[in-house]
Amino acid sequence: MRIEAADVGTRTDVLVTRLTGLSRSYVATAIKAGVVSVNGSAAKPSRILEEGDRLHFAIDPPPVYAVLPQAIPLDIVFEDETVMVVNKPAGLVSHPAHGSADGTLVNALLAHAGSLPGEAIRGGLVHRLDRDTSGLLVVAKTEAALSTLGRAMQKRYIKREYRGLVEGIPREAEGTIRGALGRDARNRMRYAIRSDGKPSITHYAVRERLRHAAELTFRLETGRTHQIRVHLAALGHPIINDPLYGRPDSRLALPGQALHAWKLEFKHPRTKEYLSFAVEPPPEYLAALTFLRG
Repeated sequence: MRIEAADVGTRTDVLVTRLTGLSRSYVATAIKAGVVSVNGSAAKPSRILEEGDRLHFAIDPPPVYAVLPQAIPLDIVFEDETVMVVNKPAGLVSHPAHGSADGTLVNALLAHAGSLPGEAIRGGLVHRLDRDTSGLLVVAKTEAALSTLGRAMQKRYIKREYRGLVEGIPREAEGTIRGALGRDARNRMRYAIRSDGKPSITHYAVRERLRHAAELTFRLETGRTHQIRVHLAALGHPIINDPLYGRPDSRLALPGQALHAWKLEFKHPRTKEYLSFAVEPPPEYLAALTFLRG
């Protein structure tokens, strides 16, 4: 298509999003994969369009998953008619996606709750955890709760704290890591600190010094995919047993990275009561902690 005056000054990803009806993040990923061109050359999502530019795109829509209820055990920490707080085990995928069409937390939640608000594959989820990260998640059971909690997450009113085991002992007992995150150009399964990435901030504090390792707590100002894992690897202290950003540790019976979302605090979307929850890490994490104490 030829860019007319009405679309002059628009970002490429914004216009393609408007034309296709797909999500902007999905469109941006497609652009980076090279399926969108301007004047015959591969475009960047941020390219500003000019009058007379020739825009061409051919983006396949995302796969549609039939999300069915599945009787998967849930560790429910809190529940009422509006929200649930669940303790997700390591190894459980948060929602259906490529390579994990079923057997996910959302499948389990549907079996328990019957129905969930929002997009089918992310039904009720206000936030997510990586497959091998265990810990607390808040789930909305009504559209109103999903909307309210979604806004609270965007405004950073929902407080989350993680515990993690890292290689080595950071020089500073506490600190802040700032590094914008985006897809790793060399490995699409990974994320990396990039100048054109999304702003990301992680606060850390040493909870316990171990033998050649440490247990840290993490508090997030942003919630990017793999944020803690990328930031700690960049600091030189990757999460122990992290298959993507560190190295496997055969001495430890961990399913993946030693990372656990142990505290969660938020205002109830209906009653406005301030709720606070904490759960200890799973046995495999605690066994690794004991081992690393030497």
